[in-house]
Amino acid sequence: MKRLLVKILCLLPLLTCTLSHAAEDKMTYWDTPHKGANFFNQTPSEDWFIAAKKVGIQFARLAPDKWQSEQKDFLLGDADAFESISVADFEILKRTLDQAYRHGIKVVITLLSLPGSRWKQNNQDQDDLRIWQNKEYQAQTAQFWKQLACLLKDHPAVVGYNILNEPHPERLFGIADFREVDLQKWHMSIKGTLADLNVFYQNIIQAIREVDLSTAIILDTGLYATPWAISYLIPVKDPNVVYSFHMYEPYAYTTRKINNDQYEYPGTVPTQLNDAGEGKNPSPPTLFWDKAMLQQFLNPVSEWQKKFNIPPSQILVGEFGCDRTAKGAAQYLDQLIQIFDAQKWHWAFYSFREDCWDNMDYELGTGKLSWQYWDAIEQKTSLDPFRQDNPLFDVIKNNL
Repeated sequence: MKRLLVKILCLLPLLTCTLSHAAEDKMTYWDTPHKGANFFNQTPSEDWFIAAKKVGIQFARLAPDKWQSEQKDFLLGDADAFESISVADFEILKRTLDQAYRHGIKVVITLLSLPGSRWKQNNQDQDDLRIWQNKEYQAQTAQFWKQLACLLKDHPAVVGYNILNEPHPERLFGIADFREVDLQKWHMSIKGTLADLNVFYQNIIQAIREVDLSTAIILDTGLYATPWAISYLIPVKDPNVVYSFHMYEPYAYTTRKINNDQYEYPGTVPTQLNDAGEGKNPSPPTLFWDKAMLQQFLNPVSEWQKKFNIPPSQILVGEFGCDRTAKGAAQYLDQLIQIFDAQKWHWAFYSFREDCWDNMDYELGTGKLSWQYWDAIEQKTSLDPFRQDNPLFDVIKNNL
């Protein structure tokens, strides 16, 4: 009886949902460049929004998938068989959004998990690719997003629905690296199938627009949101759609477990990941990475914009960053931001005050952390005493 009541309560907003023409600021928010941060913490906290406002962060790309739920998957209930949004989980989300609004921070709701696509870190470190093979999971996803949009369409903090973080249907076909394949040619081989991001996105957009015409819908490029996958993304006929990519290249430099103090910026970095970190190839192919190379790497985005006449207001760098201990990290971040700003793209750095991972928490500086920090992590006490202004974080703060 209790489960039935919960289900009815969850479905009630959808049953009574009317088409929303949201407030004007939702439609115009993305008209000018905005700068934000990723909020992928394990525990929601009002302190995060207070600190974000203080340093000048304008919006949070908020993923609630790590938050504790009484069910298997936060909001979804069960990614193996979605029925309706969890009432208890939604109350936690709404309370957090209310806090964001109170402190003047806008929010892009970002999902790491969807029906048939459970986030790898919540799935025994295994990729869940069922959504790209089973039309029922895609239908469940459309219903999930329609329900969520119905519940959030009038919330004043929410300015975007990021459908799925870093989709990668390419993995079904053994593609793990954009360097391994011509992505446009690959897309032609799967065009119109369940693995086609364009078809998937169109269906989800249609479901959302049945209840919400105004809130921006944000579409990540394929293959983990690589800029190069934008080449096969087909723009949709919706002025309130924003196209997003992530920037962590050169990956062998930005990632601590691969870099391991081997590479610096500007500098020469192996082009293939299996040549980095393991020492398997004594003379691996390399590229010299500097600002010019960063710009060149991002050219596919600019070329795609020109091809389809997409304004910069519809481009978001949803994530970018690098290991805080990497040599030259401050210059790397600064020059990336210079490129983004010159293009007038929106951007959100990764990450701000993450409560479970230190690698890209720039307020911690560039050095090793004391045992007291790790003790605070274990005890779940405040990490604020370990965070302070420093030359690395100044790069972010001064560009906000």
